[in-house]
Amino acid sequence: MKIIKKIHQMSVRVFAKGECIENKLTWLSFIFIAFLSVSCLRLDDNLFNADNSIENYQLDNYTGEVDFTLDDSYKIPESLIHLFQLTSDYNGDQKNIYAIYIGDIANIATDTVIMYCHGNKDHMDFYWQRAKLLAHVGGKNRYGVLMIDYRGYGLSEGESSEQSIYADVHAALKWLEKQGLTNERFMMYGFSLGSAPTCQLTANPTCLVPSKVILEAPFASAEVMVQDASGLSLPASYFTNYTIDNAEEIKKISQPLMWLHGTNDNFLNIKTHGEVVYKNHSGTSKNAQRISGADHGDVPLVMGFTAYTDSIAGFIQD
Repeated sequence: MKIIKKIHQMSVRVFAKGECIENKLTWLSFIFIAFLSVSCLRLDDNLFNADNSIENYQLDNYTGEVDFTLDDSYKIPESLIHLFQLTSDYNGDQKNIYAIYIGDIANIATDTVIMYCHGNKDHMDFYWQRAKLLAHVGGKNRYGVLMIDYRGYGLSEGESSEQSIYADVHAALKWLEKQGLTNERFMMYGFSLGSAPTCQLTANPTCLVPSKVILEAPFASAEVMVQDASGLSLPASYFTNYTIDNAEEIKKISQPLMWLHGTNDNFLNIKTHGEVVYKNHSGTSKNAQRISGADHGDVPLVMGFTAYTDSIAGFIQD
């Protein structure tokens, strides 16, 4: 997407220089060819920024980049951390994917559980701090939290695609269902890319159906991502085969929605993405949290961790 922006900036500079029309047309031809070349790279190759170079999950001992780090008051007892594998089947292509459950697995049948669908980069170590925060919503270790690494992320096998991430999250929901979880005690939380499986599997349920939905920094659609990145009105098909369209899928969702988005989000603009998704939600119960000054990854930090967990607890318990 950075390449697309650079090409757009080139076109702006060409016309700003006031060159003769012949030179402008030559440059436009070059830019058009460049766009065709970029289309070969495609958004498809860049949307999933997975890191699969790890040998094991470090969780609290992870020393790589993170958006924020919690203090020891948020530490999860080892007895409540369960790392395991699930089998995900996408059109007969079965892969082993990794999952982490925070909570007592034996109590899933009676607990409230949040399925956390993470963003497009790295792996579960990067999102561990976020999962711990959710485990402290409403009190220390009050709710169960399930998180997975999509195919190709962390230690999960395979390579991610639009449809495979839906299959991977579906496998996680089937596991929760098998443990006895029912719809009324099930919530889905989608952050960034994770808003796609959250919206897709809520609007078009395959097993468990969440009673409430939380979206943090959701994107409207692949089309809008292309338009925002290029700055030009080119069809998304130049850059991607993806048909992800949260702005349309949310119209099928009537469950209560909580939406959080930073006003300074430099990755997914709040106006072209988050506001559109929120406006299109078909339900009557909505909770909007526009976090002043927050960027894409620091909404909980800018809100303040207590304010963040209290807000989500209030939404769940309402």
